[in-house]
Amino acid sequence: MSTLHISRPEISAMTAEDVEELAARLEQDEYQSPFAALQDWHVLRAVAFQKPELAEPYIHLLDIEPFDEA
Repeated sequence: MSTLHISRPEISAMTAEDVEELAARLEQDEYQSPFAALQDWHVLRAVAFQKPELAEPYIHLLDIEPFDEA
């Protein structure tokens, strides 16, 4: 089993079109295995942290809930 490694330069080189294609794959959810879907999910999550403006329209795919630190 191989692990997915995405570097910061690869994430920072992603365009809005790249993120749109990634989100479309996640929304269609027609993966060969759950691990393939998980890889795309991790890429979108990395984009959300490094380039939030690109991931903002697709944030619903990440199911990130705000933290209450009170």
